[in-house]
Amino acid sequence: MTFRFTNRGPALILLTTLCGAAAAGISYPHAPRGNQADNYHGVWVADPYRWLEELDSPRTRQWVAAENRLTQTWLKRFPAREKYRQRLTELWNFERYSVPWKEGGRYFFRRNDGLQNQSVVYTLRHLDDNPRVLIDPNKLSKDGTVALKGAAVSPDGKYYAYGVSDAGSDWTEWRVREIDSAKDLDDRLKWIKFSNVSWSADSKGFYYSHYDAPKEGQQLKSVNYFPKLYYHRLGEPQEKDQLIYHRPDHKDWSFGGLATDDGRYLLISVSRSTEHKNLLYFQDLQRPDQGIRPLVTSWQASYDYLGNQGSRFWFLSNDQAPRGRILEIDLENPAPENWKEVVPQTRDTLETASMINDSFILRYLHDAWHKVIIHPLEGEAWELELPGMGSAGGFYGKRRDKETFYSWTSFNTPARIYHLDMETGKSQLFKAPRLKFNPDDYVTRQVFYKSKDGTRIPMFISHRKDLKPDGRTPTLLYGYGGFNISLTPWFSVSRLVWMEAGGIYAVANLRGGGEYGEQWHEAGTKTRKQNVFDDFIAAGEWLVAKAYTSPKHLGIMGGSNGGLLVGAVLLQRPDLFGAALPAVGVMDMLRFNKFTIGWAWESDYGSPDNEEEFKALYAYSPYHNVKQGVCYPPTLVTTADHDDRVFPAHSFKFTAALQAAQACDNPVLIRIETRAGHGAGKPTGKRIEEAADMLAFLDYFLKDRP
Repeated sequence: MTFRFTNRGPALILLTTLCGAAAAGISYPHAPRGNQADNYHGVWVADPYRWLEELDSPRTRQWVAAENRLTQTWLKRFPAREKYRQRLTELWNFERYSVPWKEGGRYFFRRNDGLQNQSVVYTLRHLDDNPRVLIDPNKLSKDGTVALKGAAVSPDGKYYAYGVSDAGSDWTEWRVREIDSAKDLDDRLKWIKFSNVSWSADSKGFYYSHYDAPKEGQQLKSVNYFPKLYYHRLGEPQEKDQLIYHRPDHKDWSFGGLATDDGRYLLISVSRSTEHKNLLYFQDLQRPDQGIRPLVTSWQASYDYLGNQGSRFWFLSNDQAPRGRILEIDLENPAPENWKEVVPQTRDTLETASMINDSFILRYLHDAWHKVIIHPLEGEAWELELPGMGSAGGFYGKRRDKETFYSWTSFNTPARIYHLDMETGKSQLFKAPRLKFNPDDYVTRQVFYKSKDGTRIPMFISHRKDLKPDGRTPTLLYGYGGFNISLTPWFSVSRLVWMEAGGIYAVANLRGGGEYGEQWHEAGTKTRKQNVFDDFIAAGEWLVAKAYTSPKHLGIMGGSNGGLLVGAVLLQRPDLFGAALPAVGVMDMLRFNKFTIGWAWESDYGSPDNEEEFKALYAYSPYHNVKQGVCYPPTLVTTADHDDRVFPAHSFKFTAALQAAQACDNPVLIRIETRAGHGAGKPTGKRIEEAADMLAFLDYFLKDRP
């Protein structure tokens, strides 16, 4: 229940005091405090900056413009900013490829020549042919902010369905291109979010999921409920698409439709929120009179389809195996007692799997880096040799394919692409980037440290090989810790530039991620979320105790759920950090479920409507835990005006509260990107400018000055 007060009780007076003062020495844009308050289970909670949720109101726009002016004034003071921008531009300018995939007798991949804002889609019939441009998204907008998002090739190889996102939005319009002519058909499918498409075996159409159109002007704010699964027939308007499945009794259920390669079955996966569980339904397309039938009807585990042979289906599942296993389910005898275990659970976490040449390609997490095992349906399993401690990706294909491609990357090596012959088991380098630095000049080691409760946590530490940490080395600590997402070694130009300039880059593998399976994930969720913050704080303490750095020289960074992480720990331990970079963070933990897809995060965060979970949320919510009289570290908040994943008001409100409470001259700044969203599809130019600003900020506050 929500009220607007003119008469305040003692609790509200206290909360007003905590957020009312201006920072010493810095004049921040005027952010008047409102008198909004809400009652949660008998606890009155002030929300003085609720007005910043109205993104298009004149005073919010005025505040945004003033904050950006202030931030730019500060950024111009940083002497290293231009140096970083130039070096980022130089190192970013290298040719890079996506992992190719094959469909309908053609190969497809994306390529960026270095500084193109968006990667271009190419196709070719044979690997030794000259690739032909299929789609160049750089021609879809003048500023490079229109990006491709998802693609699916028809089984006959004639059509390429692809999604288009404007200004980083999660809303995607799907189009269809005829591959031979490289011209679009008239098909336009709108109001699609979080959905891929699956072609029917006859290539006449595809399955997809979409929402009803939001109200005019509410695309960024509207809560997303009641998606529906449709079948679109080529050449027909979207209004005539066939409704396949929906559940008006479950507003939070979402659907993914997948047509099997043999054309026999439609498999429907049902998910809710972001929890690592789903239901399964299926339809025998040769016997449509039987309708859609249930296969898995309880929210007990996850089941990811890998392939099928007739009615025999194979799934990657954590059913009775929190670290994952492979199950075989026969649709003719689908009762759980008839399920067969094909690949059992191991010590390592089975993160992903695919089925190619009647073999399972199993990607395992071994202490947060990848090992790949090839497990034939018939025959002995064997390990694919990888270049070292890093991350492998790709392995796209179908059960009868004889080849596939994969990538390998690490903190000092951009993705190399390999071709794998599944019949001989031999890998061959397909594409490797030409670099303007020497990867051998950098080193990564993995360490393990203990969190507050004694839990053993892994952490990667990377830096120049010739660097000798002396307890004052500028160090950037990165984390995420949520939604079953694992942080494995990956290459980033901006991180490399930071290391090149003499910095240390550390990545902590916190609870809440998926590094050690579902139990590791659940240990950082809901009322256990404080474990994530404790793990991150312990990482910082370890780096200080081992004389890598000191609090004055230690910066922290994270995005989205990682932005929440940074916001929470900079408030809990302001003495431990010398700078903080919370990006597109979830900062108001009492209203996150009120916007866009935020309600789906309750599976990880819990709900403020639940009294026990409210207590946990309120205890760490960054927006609600800012305290007057504390000297917080220099902070640069980043967000974007078109972020329809994490509503930008999270960052707005947190910044206003932190600026009002700051008790010293350390700046609290916010950088609000325009024509950009949560991060996906951001053009290269904007990424370089943002990275330069962040590195210059860290450089200024973490490095010792002469």
